[in-house]
Amino acid sequence: MTQTPTAQIHRVQIEYCTQCRWLPRAAWLAQELLTTFETELTELSLKPGKGGVFVVRVNDEVVWDRREQGFPEPTAVKRLVRDRVAPGKPLGHSEK
Repeated sequence: MTQTPTAQIHRVQIEYCTQCRWLPRAAWLAQELLTTFETELTELSLKPGKGGVFVVRVNDEVVWDRREQGFPEPTAVKRLVRDRVAPGKPLGHSEK
């Protein structure tokens, strides 16, 4: 019996500070990622947090933390996500 390959699961989580009112920023970044990786991402979630948190995770790996790197530009996060879920995928004008 032949086994069918299992599709890889790629989850992105954006944790944002509710006290800081960063939901619009998190939602905008989520939209950018979902548009760019519409066939590669299995799930994208927004996680309410506190204390100034703004963290982006791919499959539970922190790829961006505002406390260490400041607020991300979407292109920087797209590159980091791409490298983990779709290596080699062109990002078009975002890479220039």
